Order: sequence, then C-alpha cells, then structure tokens
Amino acid sequence: YSIIAFTLLISLSNFAQEKKITWKNIIENNDESWFATEEAKNIAENVLLYQRDIGGWPKNTEIQNELSEKEKQALKLLKSDPNGCTIDNGATCQELLFLSKIYKSNPDERYKTAFIKGVIYLITAQYKNGGWPQFYPIKKGYYTHITYNDNAMVNVLKVLKEVKNKSDFYSISVPGEITKMAEESFSKGIDCILKTQYKQNGILTAWCAQHDNETLEPAKARPYELPSLSGKESAKIVLLLMSIENPSKEVITAVNSAVSWFEKIKINGIKIETISTGKNDEKDKIVVESPVAPPLWARFMELNDNKPFFCDRDGVKKYSMAEIGQERRTGYAWYTNEPKEVLKKYDDWKASLN
Repeated sequence: YSIIAFTLLISLSNFAQEKKITWKNIIENNDESWFATEEAKNIAENVLLYQRDIGGWPKNTEIQNELSEKEKQALKLLKSDPNGCTIDNGATCQELLFLSKIYKSNPDERYKTAFIKGVIYLITAQYKNGGWPQFYPIKKGYYTHITYNDNAMVNVLKVLKEVKNKSDFYSISVPGEITKMAEESFSKGIDCILKTQYKQNGILTAWCAQHDNETLEPAKARPYELPSLSGKESAKIVLLLMSIENPSKEVITAVNSAVSWFEKIKINGIKIETISTGKNDEKDKIVVESPVAPPLWARFMELNDNKPFFCDRDGVKKYSMAEIGQERRTGYAWYTNEPKEVLKKYDDWKASLN
C-alpha cells in the first residue's frame, strides 16, 4: 500500500467509532471501500438485528454503536413486536439505503431478504387513500395523520420510485411482483399528494406538514405544530413531483401552483442570527434586517392568508419569532430556505415538458 492508501484505510477503520460519527453520517457515506470493511459488516449485523419481523425499523437509533450480549438478546426478543416501526426521522428508508450499499460490496442474501422485507413493509403501511401514517402499526394520536412532516412520506415515495423504475440506485433487485406493487403504491401516493394540496380561496397553494387521514384536511400535530401551510415540507413534495417522468396534467398544475405560491410568499430582507445570551454557552435566535440576504420562507403560515406564525408549547399563535420563548426559538426551525431548490430547477423542468 502507498502511504496515502494506508492512511485512508486507517481512517475508514475508525469511521464509525468516532464519537461524532452518527448513523446519518454512515448512511450518507458514499465510499464503497468502507462498505467492504469488517466494521461495515459488523454494523450490518446490527441493522439486521434491529429490523422487526414486520420489516420496519424504529427511529432515532444509533445503529452503529456496539451492542452488548444483553442488548442483542433484548433486540432478538423484540423481533416479533411490530410496535415502534416508523418512517419518521428517516427510519426504515435509511436502513434500506445502508443494506443496498453494503450488498454491493458483500452480496449476502440476508441483506437482500431484509431489504425486500423493508420495501414490503413500506407498501403495507400505506393507507387506502395513498398516504402514510408516521408509525405502522398505527400509533394512536397525531401519528395517524398523513405525514409529510420532516419529509417522511416523500422519503418513502423516493424509495418506491427507484424500485418501480428498476433503477440502479439500489444495488438490490426485487421480484417482479414487488416492482408492480411499488408502482401501484407510488401512483396512489402521488394521487394523495394531489388530493391534499390546499386550496386557498379556490387557488391551489401547498401542503400542511400533516393532513387528517380521513378528511385529508390540514391537521394539528404537536401543540406548536398547528394546521398551516408549510414552507419547508412543501418544497420536497414539489421536488418529488418535478422528478416524475411524463407528468400528468394534474401533476404539472400542482407544481405550477406551488411555485407561484412560493414566489408569492417568500420573505426578503431578513436573516436569522444565532447570538449569545451571556449566560454560559446559552444561545438565542433573532431575526435581523438584511437587504442583501437571500429569500426565506416561514415554516408555518395561516391557511387563509399565508401570514407566518410561531408557537410555544402552549399552542398559542404569535406573529413574530421574538414573541415566543427562547426554548422554542432555538429548538425549532421556524424559517427555511428549502424552496430555493424548487425555484432553481423550475425553469429547466418547465422547458423539459415541451
């Protein structure tokens, strides 16, 4: 080995052991050589262990962390318990991506079986109306809503899109009947997106972070997540719609309408700054005037007039970020720049339709 190659191997072998390396970092790692290492295989054993028999995974789990024998036994006992499986915070979709990456370097049939089970789980979890709840089996509470929050449903549809298209995004191919199921599931999901796009005074706008699974209307989640139009979640929904090959008239209308809305409600002349409160390492966030700042969009806007609002955990609406407490000001993303990706790609997308 050259010195450079040797150094690379050392750094890769320490990849998941670094305290700062998270499960998300590992998922996003595109270095194929790392996925061929013993360390990656050891983590794959954890991924298989965490998967429930139903096919899904729990969320917020640092799967790469070494497990004691006691922890392994506990996970084996949990295998048959379907509760806690979710698509929230990237769960299940992230594990499928990991399995695909490691299968490419190590074509272990167990990885393929787990991947296929995971895809079937996603399809099974879908409502008849095409939406997805946050948890499946259903968990009572706001979790039953059709969940666009944190791009949960978009993440699932992106998986199904690659599976139905038999693309080379995933290294694992699935049987033909599952490809067909993925195609049907994807179509139902897009139909749900079109049906939930909110009409404001008769004009199509965008989406709420979650919609009622029966009425399809914008719905409330946590106390500070009220029915609203979302500047954040709506962006990834539109990017998904723009990725559809040969889009229908309905999809084209949905995209055009959402882009018009993004243009209409963008906020110019402000930026968000993190400042010190003067108490130890405590931070706060403030809105600062800045004529040269790029546009921002509010996370939540009133359904009737697009007015941005903010909330503490008491669920009382305020109309400036300064009016809510420091805990929620710093603990939640009240502004976003995500729609800029939509606006950047829109002209090319429109030209591609001709």
